[in-house]
Amino acid sequence: MTGRPLVPWPEYLRQWSALHGGVEPSVGLVRGWLRLVYALARRPARAGVPPSAVTLAGVVMTAAAVPAAAGGGRWPVLAAAAIGLAGLLDSLDGAVAVLSGRVSRWGGLLDSVADRVGEVALGAVLVVLGAPLWLVGVGVSAGWLLEYVRARAGALGVADAGVISVGERPTRTVLVAMFALAAGIHPPQSGLLAVLAGAALALLSVVGLAQVLVAVRRLLT
Repeated sequence: MTGRPLVPWPEYLRQWSALHGGVEPSVGLVRGWLRLVYALARRPARAGVPPSAVTLAGVVMTAAAVPAAAGGGRWPVLAAAAIGLAGLLDSLDGAVAVLSGRVSRWGGLLDSVADRVGEVALGAVLVVLGAPLWLVGVGVSAGWLLEYVRARAGALGVADAGVISVGERPTRTVLVAMFALAAGIHPPQSGLLAVLAGAALALLSVVGLAQVLVAVRRLLT
């Protein structure tokens, strides 16, 4: 270990809020999750682990979920576990960056690219489980557009706090993980579950995109 000085908890909350459009983590569930991520990020941050390494590890875990889901039988349970771990790593990379004072524009760009690659992998999980490609395509594309609109709105001065939707990336990730887990527990129903998951992904992403567009239009006029 390098013994790097770490950002204390109050300062971590302040920086997290600043990086997320001024959102105040006052809700118990959100604050509890941040406390857990903060605790888990302390060791890698103190050891000098690069945040980008955590980001790339998350991409690898999400990609590993695809062949696991394709294995059929109980293998989708492993895919669900890989997606869950990838989701945790997606939060840890930012926490490690804040704790170690290594927040950078390059890290933010890498994280965004990793998120988009991860979403393609999540869509591939549903396709190999039996969801129609066109349906998953709608969900993934709408999710991409949602994030693009948010990014452009941010560049125009719109705070993220004003455009939170039902189709946020964590929601989409949890949805795929839950359906993959269900498919592994009930293999004979995996195809039907995949179709339902694809429909739910498309619905949440499209509705979320609409919410963001409406909110951004209101804030820009």
